[in-house]
Amino acid sequence: MYTYNYPRAALTVDAIVFYQVENTPKILLIERGREPFKNKWALPGGFIEMDETLEKACIRELEEETGLQIEKMNQFRAYDAVDRDPRHRTISVVYSVELENEKPVKGSDDASNAAWFSIDELPELAFDHGQILADFFRNK
Repeated sequence: MYTYNYPRAALTVDAIVFYQVENTPKILLIERGREPFKNKWALPGGFIEMDETLEKACIRELEEETGLQIEKMNQFRAYDAVDRDPRHRTISVVYSVELENEKPVKGSDDASNAAWFSIDELPELAFDHGQILADFFRNK
Protein backbone atom coordinates (compact mmCIF):
# COMPACT_ATOMS: atom_id res chain seq x y z
CA MET A 1 0.00 0.00 0.00
CA TYR A 2 1.25 3.46 -0.87
CA THR A 3 1.29 6.16 1.79
CA TYR A 4 1.65 9.91 1.30
CA ASN A 5 4.27 12.06 2.94
CA TYR A 6 1.88 15.00 3.03
CA PRO A 7 -0.84 15.65 5.63
CA ARG A 8 -4.42 15.28 4.42
CA ALA A 9 -7.67 16.77 5.63
CA ALA A 10 -10.40 14.63 7.16
CA LEU A 11 -13.74 14.53 5.34
CA THR A 12 -17.08 14.68 7.15
CA VAL A 13 -20.74 15.20 6.32
CA ASP A 14 -23.40 17.15 8.19
CA ALA A 15 -27.19 16.94 7.80
CA ILE A 16 -29.69 19.80 7.81
CA VAL A 17 -33.03 18.10 8.46
CA PHE A 18 -36.01 20.40 8.84
CA TYR A 19 -39.74 20.88 8.45
CA GLN A 20 -41.88 24.02 8.45
CA VAL A 21 -44.34 25.15 11.14
CA GLU A 22 -46.23 28.25 9.97
CA ASN A 23 -43.28 29.23 7.73
CA THR A 24 -40.78 28.79 10.58
CA PRO A 25 -38.25 25.98 10.14
CA LYS A 26 -37.78 23.41 12.90
CA ILE A 27 -34.29 21.90 12.81
CA LEU A 28 -33.10 18.47 13.95
CA LEU A 29 -30.05 18.70 16.22
CA ILE A 30 -28.06 16.22 18.27
CA GLU A 31 -26.41 16.76 21.62
CA ARG A 32 -22.79 15.67 21.36
CA GLY A 33 -21.83 12.88 23.71
CA ARG A 34 -18.08 13.26 23.11
CA GLU A 35 -15.42 15.93 22.89
CA PRO A 36 -14.91 18.24 21.21
CA PHE A 37 -17.97 20.24 22.21
CA LYS A 38 -19.36 17.54 24.51
CA ASN A 39 -22.93 18.46 25.63
CA LYS A 40 -23.25 21.13 22.91
CA TRP A 41 -25.82 20.83 20.17
CA ALA A 42 -24.84 20.19 16.56
CA LEU A 43 -26.09 19.05 13.20
CA PRO A 44 -26.14 15.26 12.86
CA GLY A 45 -23.10 14.04 10.96
CA GLY A 46 -19.68 12.51 11.09
CA PHE A 47 -16.76 11.01 9.22
CA ILE A 48 -17.21 9.19 5.93
CA GLU A 49 -16.25 5.55 5.51
CA MET A 50 -13.88 4.67 2.67
CA ASP A 51 -16.49 2.57 0.84
CA GLU A 52 -19.43 5.02 0.74
CA THR A 53 -20.48 8.12 -1.15
CA LEU A 54 -20.90 11.42 0.67
CA GLU A 55 -24.70 11.21 0.50
CA LYS A 56 -24.73 7.63 1.80
CA ALA A 57 -22.40 8.66 4.64
CA CYS A 58 -24.76 11.48 5.59
CA ILE A 59 -27.80 9.19 5.50
CA ARG A 60 -25.92 6.60 7.62
CA GLU A 61 -24.73 9.14 10.19
CA LEU A 62 -28.22 10.63 10.46
CA GLU A 63 -29.73 7.22 11.19
CA GLU A 64 -26.95 6.23 13.61
CA GLU A 65 -27.27 9.43 15.65
CA THR A 66 -31.05 10.02 15.55
CA GLY A 67 -32.78 6.86 14.34
CA LEU A 68 -34.26 8.84 11.45
CA GLN A 69 -34.25 6.98 8.13
CA ILE A 70 -34.00 9.08 4.96
CA GLU A 71 -33.67 7.79 1.41
CA LYS A 72 -32.32 10.86 -0.39
CA MET A 73 -30.67 14.15 0.52
CA ASN A 74 -29.56 17.19 -1.46
CA GLN A 75 -26.01 18.49 -1.34
CA PHE A 76 -25.89 22.09 -0.09
CA ARG A 77 -22.19 23.07 0.01
CA ALA A 78 -18.81 22.35 1.56
CA TYR A 79 -17.32 24.11 4.59
CA ASP A 80 -13.55 24.27 4.71
CA ALA A 81 -12.41 26.91 7.22
CA VAL A 82 -8.99 25.84 8.45
CA ASP A 83 -9.98 26.05 12.13
CA ARG A 84 -13.55 24.73 11.98
CA ASP A 85 -12.65 21.59 13.99
CA PRO A 86 -10.24 21.84 16.95
CA ARG A 87 -9.04 18.24 16.46
CA HIS A 88 -7.55 18.59 12.99
CA ARG A 89 -8.13 19.92 9.50
CA THR A 90 -11.67 18.84 8.60
CA ILE A 91 -13.78 19.61 5.56
CA SER A 92 -17.52 19.00 5.79
CA VAL A 93 -19.97 18.54 2.94
CA VAL A 94 -23.44 19.54 4.08
CA TYR A 95 -26.63 17.83 2.89
CA SER A 96 -30.24 18.77 3.49
CA VAL A 97 -33.70 17.28 3.44
CA GLU A 98 -37.06 18.88 4.15
CA LEU A 99 -39.66 16.67 5.82
CA GLU A 100 -43.42 17.13 5.70
CA ASN A 101 -43.71 17.01 9.50
CA GLU A 102 -41.87 16.17 12.69
CA LYS A 103 -40.62 12.61 13.01
CA PRO A 104 -39.67 10.87 16.26
CA VAL A 105 -35.93 10.91 16.96
CA LYS A 106 -33.68 9.53 19.68
CA GLY A 107 -30.02 10.23 20.36
CA SER A 108 -27.76 7.21 19.89
CA ASP A 109 -24.22 6.26 18.82
CA ASP A 110 -22.09 9.30 19.79
CA ALA A 111 -25.14 11.57 20.24
CA SER A 112 -26.47 11.68 23.80
CA ASN A 113 -29.74 13.28 22.68
CA ALA A 114 -31.64 14.35 19.55
CA ALA A 115 -34.38 16.97 19.39
CA TRP A 116 -36.20 19.44 17.18
CA PHE A 117 -35.59 23.20 17.62
CA SER A 118 -37.21 26.26 16.08
CA ILE A 119 -34.74 28.18 13.93
CA ASP A 120 -35.63 31.18 16.12
CA GLU A 121 -34.70 29.40 19.38
CA LEU A 122 -31.52 27.46 18.69
CA PRO A 123 -29.19 26.49 21.53
CA GLU A 124 -25.49 27.32 21.36
CA LEU A 125 -24.13 25.21 18.50
CA ALA A 126 -20.84 23.33 18.11
CA PHE A 127 -18.28 23.87 15.36
CA ASP A 128 -19.50 26.29 12.67
CA HIS A 129 -23.02 24.84 12.59
CA GLY A 130 -24.65 28.17 13.43
CA GLN A 131 -23.03 29.68 10.34
CA ILE A 132 -24.05 26.69 8.22
CA LEU A 133 -27.71 27.09 9.24
CA ALA A 134 -27.59 30.87 8.69
CA ASP A 135 -26.17 30.35 5.20
CA PHE A 136 -28.69 27.66 4.33
CA PHE A 137 -31.81 29.52 5.46
CA ARG A 138 -30.62 32.81 3.95
CA ASN A 139 -31.20 31.11 0.57
CA LYS A 140 -34.69 29.83 1.46
